[in-house]
Amino acid sequence: MSFLLFLRGLIIVLLAFAISAYLLTGSLWSTFVQTVICGILIQIGYFVAVMLLVWRSVSKESEIPKSHIARDESEREQRPSHLVNKADHFPPRGGRSAG
Repeated sequence: MSFLLFLRGLIIVLLAFAISAYLLTGSLWSTFVQTVICGILIQIGYFVAVMLLVWRSVSKESEIPKSHIARDESEREQRPSHLVNKADHFPPRGGRSAG
């Protein structure tokens, strides 16, 4: 999701909340304080959601089944030899030769 799309949605939600809070309380000061609190809570929720997504993706990557590893190794053995170690034919970074 792009930042502008998120920002537009956040502003719309906060405006709707502010209008409804003002209609319920009739106080501009109370509406302002409640809207700021709502914005902070939305940001905390968004941060926690992103952290959970990152944590879940990292934990899934570390749990690669052994069958997948064995399958990848067998696929590597079936490739032609000139494709297996293609990186060995390139000089190291910086253009210097190893050794």
